[in-house]
Amino acid sequence: MTINLAYSAAVTALAERTRAFVRDRILPIEDSCDGDIARAGGDKVRLSMQHAAREAGIFAPHAHSEYGGAGLSMSDRAPVFEAAGYSLFGPTALNIAAPDEGNVHLLAHVADHQQKERFLRPLATGAVRSAFAMTEPSPGAGSDPAALRTTATRTPRGWRIDGRKWFITGADGAAFFIVMARTSGSPGDRGGATMFLADASSPGITVGRHLRTLDSSMLGGHCEVVFDGLLVPPEAVLGDVDDGFAYAQVRLGPARMTHVMRWLGAARRAHDVALEYVAHREAFGSRLGHLGMTQEMIADNEIDLAATRALMIKACWELDAGSPAAEETAIAKCFAAEAVCRVIDRSVQMCGATGVSDELPIARLARESRPFRIYDGPSEVHRWALAKRALRRIQQTQPSA
Repeated sequence: MTINLAYSAAVTALAERTRAFVRDRILPIEDSCDGDIARAGGDKVRLSMQHAAREAGIFAPHAHSEYGGAGLSMSDRAPVFEAAGYSLFGPTALNIAAPDEGNVHLLAHVADHQQKERFLRPLATGAVRSAFAMTEPSPGAGSDPAALRTTATRTPRGWRIDGRKWFITGADGAAFFIVMARTSGSPGDRGGATMFLADASSPGITVGRHLRTLDSSMLGGHCEVVFDGLLVPPEAVLGDVDDGFAYAQVRLGPARMTHVMRWLGAARRAHDVALEYVAHREAFGSRLGHLGMTQEMIADNEIDLAATRALMIKACWELDAGSPAAEETAIAKCFAAEAVCRVIDRSVQMCGATGVSDELPIARLARESRPFRIYDGPSEVHRWALAKRALRRIQQTQPSA
C-alpha cells in the first residue's frame, strides 16, 4: 500500500501563512511578557489575536467549515498546528489551544444538534472558552480515570452533581464545563461515568484557587472547581449515560497528537534559536557551531525532531483511517514529551548562561514544556499500558499450558 506523505497545496499554503503570522504578529506579544498570558492581557489579548488570525484566514483550522474553520483532518492539522506552536501564544491565536481544541473535537463527534448550537458553535468561533473537568484530588481520578469520585445522581428534573476537581485547565473564565461524573458503580470500576455539559454560571459551581504550576501560557490557569448540588437537566448529558469513559477516548487520542504538534513547534523554536546562537558565538578559537560536542547536540536535536514528527504522522494516519490508535498515540505522545524536553534542554546547553536567562526564549520554553511529560498521561502510565498490550499479544498467540 502506498502512503503519500505530501500535503496538498492548500494545506501547505495554510501552514506557510500560519508561520508568517506567528513570526510577525504573535512572537512579539509572547516575548514582551515572557510567555505569561495573564500579563499579556488574558482574554483581551486572546480576542485581539484571534481577530487578527481571522483576518489572516488561518483561524480555527480544525473546526468544520460551518463554524468558519478549514475542517482539516488529523494528518493535515500537523504542519499547521506545528507552525502555530512555534509561539506559546500561537495556538490561542488560532483557537487550537487546549482544552478548547479537544473539546471542539469531542463535541463535534458526540454532541446532538441542540448541544452543538449551544456549546460547540460559540466555542469553535472563539466567542467563549471551555474547560474539561475530570481530574480530582487523591484518591480521585487522575492518571487512573477509573478512580472517579464525583457523582451524578438522578433527580425528578435531571441530575445533581457533587464533587471536587482540580488542575482544571482554563476553568477561570470558561463559559461552560464538560464534567465527568460517576452515574453508576464505585471508584475503581472501569465503567459507570457520564459526561455532562454545564454553564459555568450555574448555581453549584465554584471556581476556586489557581494551582501554581511551571507553565503560565494557558488561559484560565489550572484551578480547583467544586460542584456542590449542581442541578442540570436531562439534555445536559453528553452522549449516553454510563458511556463517559468511551467518549473520553474520542477526545484523548486526537488531543494527545495535537499536543505533540504544538510542542513540536515550540521545540523547533528552541532549536532554531540555539542554531542562530552557536553559528555566531565565538569561543575556544572558533564558532561554537564548529565544535564537535556542539554539533553532536545539533544532530541529536534534528533526530529527535524528525522522529517525533514521524511517530505523530503515523498516529494521525491511523486516526484518520478510523482506528482508535491507542497504541500509536501512546507511543507518539510518550516519545514526543521526552524528546521535546531533550531538544529544549540541549538548546539551553548550547547557549550557556544566556540559555538560562531571559535574554533568549529557551529558558521559558523549558519551563513551559516540562509539564507535557505529565499532561494527558504521564510517560510512566503510557509505558505501563504499552507493556500490558505487548504482553497480552504474546499471551493471545501462545496456547495455554
